[in-house]
Amino acid sequence: MSHEFALMLTLAGVGTAAVALLMLLLWIVHLRTRNAAIVDVGWAAGLAVFALVYAVFGEGDAWRRAIIGGMVAVWGLRLAFYLLRTRVIGHEEDGRYQTLRRAWGAAAGVRFFVFFEAQALLAVVLSLPILLSVVNRRPALSPFEYAAVILWVIALAGEATADHQLARFKANPAHRGRTCREGLWNYSRHPNYFFEWLVWVAYALFALGSPRGYLGLIAPALMLYFLFRVTGIPATEAQALESRGEDYRRYQETTSAFVPWPRSR
Repeated sequence: MSHEFALMLTLAGVGTAAVALLMLLLWIVHLRTRNAAIVDVGWAAGLAVFALVYAVFGEGDAWRRAIIGGMVAVWGLRLAFYLLRTRVIGHEEDGRYQTLRRAWGAAAGVRFFVFFEAQALLAVVLSLPILLSVVNRRPALSPFEYAAVILWVIALAGEATADHQLARFKANPAHRGRTCREGLWNYSRHPNYFFEWLVWVAYALFALGSPRGYLGLIAPALMLYFLFRVTGIPATEAQALESRGEDYRRYQETTSAFVPWPRSR
């Protein structure tokens, strides 16, 4: 086993242990608050933890480690605090998790524990582009890495803008039961998901500047699958249809599901 591969396994193991502990603590908190949406906070913060562990203990070029570690930490902590403010503190449990709680019944506590800890395992897979980058000893950044930083700035700005526009819309009591069509939400039903996916494309693009960096493409591919098939768009739209009914159906008929695009008539 090469030293580089052994280092990657060690870093991944330390990161997984740290995030698993974080998820355990958040699961305990959720038992008291009965708000499982805190798992989303942990997922975002957990990826920031992976980035910091990798950046500090990786043995690649220090400048490269600082850039990719900073990119992921800034993204993860911004998203974690946003979710904490808008879905956890002072809020009732998100409808998606209420549905799971009802379906699981008396076993909900144990099943949510498994669900929380599964996020740590998912995070270690998604952290692959970071891991590949922090062991790269090349002293100069490649064109891929410069392009990735530019794309990351655009994607982070887009995601933060979409989050701000939605939070501002929901803060107005007059908008209760209505669908946000302001700003980016006029061109996409899920602009936050689109720009979040672009963030992961940026991480994968950054990894392409490192040996075996193509393996980092697993992360945006996996994120796209989850957004379209598992916990992203399907669950969000089902909840929106249940709470907003015909207003959301009209929104679906005229507005792109993912990529921001001019509305159809």
